[in-house]
Amino acid sequence: MKTLIFNGSPRAKGDTVSLINMVTENIKGEYKLVNAYRCDISPCVDCRYCWKNSGCAIKDEMQDVYAYIQECDNIVIASPLYFSELTGKLLDVGSRLQTYFSAGFLRKEKCIEKPKKGAVVLVGGGSGGMDKAYDTACILLHDMNCRDIRKVFCNNTDTTPAIANEHAVEELKDIIRYFNEEE
Repeated sequence: MKTLIFNGSPRAKGDTVSLINMVTENIKGEYKLVNAYRCDISPCVDCRYCWKNSGCAIKDEMQDVYAYIQECDNIVIASPLYFSELTGKLLDVGSRLQTYFSAGFLRKEKCIEKPKKGAVVLVGGGSGGMDKAYDTACILLHDMNCRDIRKVFCNNTDTTPAIANEHAVEELKDIIRYFNEEE
């Protein structure tokens, strides 16, 4: 079993990472962590290469991510909220998934055959809404052939650390169990 985790947090020891660590410590099989703030992945430049070709014209670390997407079983998008949205750096990485949208919408090709289980983990300091960020994450997950998407919303981390939020931890444990189920 293989799990791909997109980490949108700039903080190496922040609340989002504490929940990611819970996943990596309890998930079966191997995992690949894409840290949006520390990876060598440029954003999409709208060159339109993917309108007519599979893949992407930009050759960077995203090429390894594309290969892992093809073979993984589970995908997690985890991010703190900035203005009720995924972080900018995570959106930069996510923009490179345009190749999958272009495959289906423009080229009428299915480029990811293997269905995946998906999860969205959102962490916020305030009590603002998470729906916009969740919708964005679901669009990205759908483009990577995730059809059954689970979620963890963790608010008020200004007063309670995410890992101490009993409800969020229970939701994350359910996701881990779901990911660890054999098909």
